[in-house]
Amino acid sequence: MNRVIRQKAGKDLRTTIKRLLLELWKRDKLINPWDKVLLKPNFNTADPFPASSDIDFIRAVAEVLSNYGVRNMILGDSCTFSQNTRKVMEKKGIFELEKEFMNLKVISFDEGKWIKKESKDAKYFKCVYIPEILEEVDRMILLPCLKTHFIAQYTGALKLAVGFMRPIQRLKLHMGKVQEKIAELNTLFAPDLVIMDARKCFINKGPSSGEIREPNLLLASTSRVEIDVEGVKIIQRFEGNSLTQIKPQNLPQVKVARELGIDTN
Repeated sequence: MNRVIRQKAGKDLRTTIKRLLLELWKRDKLINPWDKVLLKPNFNTADPFPASSDIDFIRAVAEVLSNYGVRNMILGDSCTFSQNTRKVMEKKGIFELEKEFMNLKVISFDEGKWIKKESKDAKYFKCVYIPEILEEVDRMILLPCLKTHFIAQYTGALKLAVGFMRPIQRLKLHMGKVQEKIAELNTLFAPDLVIMDARKCFINKGPSSGEIREPNLLLASTSRVEIDVEGVKIIQRFEGNSLTQIKPQNLPQVKVARELGIDTN
């Protein structure tokens, strides 16, 4: 069963994240010390959290995994096609994490190789180029923020897949049926874990700016779909949110992802 575990975020993020993982891993530990683990944050831009991932949150995740004995972590992303990913990461201070964690390497997908992947079930993106590193890691952990999006309505775990797409192809992504395309992108990879930073969120506008509220939560799940359903519900609890008129399960990216069988195992 794909559960969503949620915890109030305490002052020590490491403790909260550890509690989430212990609860989620009661049956099976998803990450082992010998695994090569890819961490995928949200560095679409360098705008302050919740527009982009908070470095303290990433640091806490890296520390918890290190304490579990994970020896090889890669933190990677590709920002919006109008900006430079390395410069975005530098502005956020992300490369400093390499000095703190000898077992962590920060990479820009833009500076690596892209490989062609095809999806037989896709209607809009039959062929997509994704980072070669996705084929080289043993485990993948998504680290989304929680926010609304002025085009895609909502951006969480499923929307994070856009960062795995070659930037030039993202122009086509925004030419209609954006949410359906987001769902299709998610058929090309299967993350092992999602940890969502929902301490703050945008309840309207987004993804770079919006009206901020503070749920003060951290969420974890093995399912992108279920954690996004929960994320929409959290935003809908705040007056003035832009998702009021939609049932979470009917959000197009969620609905199509379920139809495509994403995270059904």
